Amino acid sequence: MYEPIRTKSVHSTMAGTASDFPHRSREEELDIQLAGHLAALLAVTDELRALGPSADLDTAAERLAAQVARLRGGRTPLRAAPAAAGDPVALHQRAHALAGRVLVVAASRADTAVAILSAERMDAHAAVLSADPKELSTA
Repeated sequence: MYEPIRTKSVHSTMAGTASDFPHRSREEELDIQLAGHLAALLAVTDELRALGPSADLDTAAERLAAQVARLRGGRTPLRAAPAAAGDPVALHQRAHALAGRVLVVAASRADTAVAILSAERMDAHAAVLSADPKELSTA
């Protein structure tokens, strides 16, 4: 009913051999993804710190920066001063969502330290978001 394929696939000739380009392991890909999510969470944490002093956010920023440096082979993350103060509610929502992404990747990578850190950050941002809106301007 069907005629057999007589020539090589176009896809196999285009890609060449497997050694033509470098491959990363699943662990390396997860490290890259985890470092990226942590760096994004660190950036939002720095924006929140610019809104007002907070010992909790200062400690969180230090811990996040240490984890990013660990995942990036000791290179400390670049940190810029936030340009303008943003909406605290939106920043806490973004930080909560980013911490959730970090938690998912950390769990799949079995990185307990980062999973605990991200769960703590999720709890902290959820607590701020569930607080009275008047308190949010000072948090």
